[in-house]
Amino acid sequence: METITAKAPWKNHMGGVPFTLDYFDGSMFDAVNAIAEKYPDNVAFDFMGVKTTYKKMVAQIIKCAKALRTIGVREGDRVTIALPNCPQAIYMFYAVNLVGGIANMIHPLSAENEIEFYLNESESVTAVTLDQFYHKFEHIRKNTKVVNIVIASIKDELSQPIKAGYMMTAGRKIKKIPSDAPIISWKQFMTLSRSCFYQYKNTRKADDPAVILYSGGTTGTTKGIVLTNRNFNALGQQVIAANPMFRIGDKMLAAMPLFHGFGLGVCIHTMLSQGGRCILIPRFTAKSYAKQITKYRCNFIAGVPTLYEALTRLHSMDKADLSSLKGVFSGGDSLSIELKKKLDKFLYDHNASIQVREGYGTTETVTACCLTPPNLCKEGSIGVPFPDTYIKIVEPGTDRELPYGEEGEILLAGPTVMKEYLKHPDETALTLRHHADGLTWVYTGDLGCMDNEGFVYFKGRAKRMIITSGYNVYPGQLENILDAHEFVQMSCIIGVPDALKMQKVKAFVKLREGIKPDDATKQILLAYCRKNIAKYAMPYDIEFRDEMPKTLVGKVAYRVLEEEESAKIKAMAQEETANS
Repeated sequence: METITAKAPWKNHMGGVPFTLDYFDGSMFDAVNAIAEKYPDNVAFDFMGVKTTYKKMVAQIIKCAKALRTIGVREGDRVTIALPNCPQAIYMFYAVNLVGGIANMIHPLSAENEIEFYLNESESVTAVTLDQFYHKFEHIRKNTKVVNIVIASIKDELSQPIKAGYMMTAGRKIKKIPSDAPIISWKQFMTLSRSCFYQYKNTRKADDPAVILYSGGTTGTTKGIVLTNRNFNALGQQVIAANPMFRIGDKMLAAMPLFHGFGLGVCIHTMLSQGGRCILIPRFTAKSYAKQITKYRCNFIAGVPTLYEALTRLHSMDKADLSSLKGVFSGGDSLSIELKKKLDKFLYDHNASIQVREGYGTTETVTACCLTPPNLCKEGSIGVPFPDTYIKIVEPGTDRELPYGEEGEILLAGPTVMKEYLKHPDETALTLRHHADGLTWVYTGDLGCMDNEGFVYFKGRAKRMIITSGYNVYPGQLENILDAHEFVQMSCIIGVPDALKMQKVKAFVKLREGIKPDDATKQILLAYCRKNIAKYAMPYDIEFRDEMPKTLVGKVAYRVLEEEESAKIKAMAQEETANS
């Protein structure tokens, strides 16, 4: 039987990119500091009109590290960072690394119970967030081991004219923090660096744990994924090796969030560890995203398919010049063949000489580990493996490799493979498996196949999951939350096709006896969801059912509900076409 294990076939498609790279042997801070020493006056990042050089960035990181030591953060301590893409997030992320701590990255828009889970799961001693999120942290603080909460504000990093405008608009909506609140403001925190008279640096090795990101893993239950310095540094080198058109100082639009491997690994650390320039966007819409691309004449942009689809419909982009673009990367969800054609035409019509390049990866490997080469794509393919990265297709759950073209489970191996799932040794053992070839493989739970040139084709997810605007939503978690409400007997969550988000979340609920299925009940349940579910995972609608469709073994037949919704959407589209 003919089998395949694809290992970085870049030489065949990209003119001499090596199969193997020599990886930086140090911490993430060390990698960034090495660039700062070489290019101190280069701009590291732009934020709302303010430029920060590598020299200044490192000085602020060191100041932040000294402050962390002053408040008691030590080697191995976990620090939760719940910030958008802003300067304080950059300083704190690398400062935690410098003192030898572990950065626990979470979504600042998470619901209170989710924040409590993240803080306790990581056993964080310190948390850093924005002023507008303080009250959520304070409500659950007593249930955690957090000693200090540092509160930053977007306005502190703005130029004076922009700050005035911010305070007149978004700043006015932020609920005030009590003057006696047990917190440390960012300004107070940074002045604490003056009190650090002892060694604040900790030498960390490449394989030491450095970051915790969250994902559903192979079962859909939220777990912390422990990643090392080597994982992130290797990713940075691989991304640049796979993009030989990159030059020092090239600009990347950093809109993907820091709590996501795509945003943190590609948009931030790859750029800062390789001499690039990040355009930080703390909160973005398709319109603001488009504005920044043209304003800064970005060289690289990364996003999810829904974002790019929205970009093509903006009238503000009608006369935009995108000739500065060297790379447009799509990830976080499958890019349909139709949407890729639409995006490629959009780029061509706006003077770009490139096409969209789709990638694939998992948080268990930080993010992307497979990418379409710049000069060769195959319809429906997600590309070929990065240098030093192996991909093979096996019979699901086994180590038996399948022939070219045959569909099976996608397995990954390479220098970006995670260390473990935090506090979940059994699932770590299930996901990370050592094979006779000497490699440790990630069992992704995703289905795909590979052709004889090493191009990989994604076919679907073996595990039940909804992807909405690039975010992973696990129906089982939302069903557990809904089922806990006193009105609910049974619930089922599905993903409904959506032109903008790819999928949107819908809930089906069977109410307990005596509860009326009226709008008042729906509003009570939606309010309950808003308190317990992150905004991006919120159901857009709740539909009441007297009975749920069942499978032969008695499980809720969620696929039947999905098919019903798809049929409704199709019928509505046909009716609109007929009426027009």
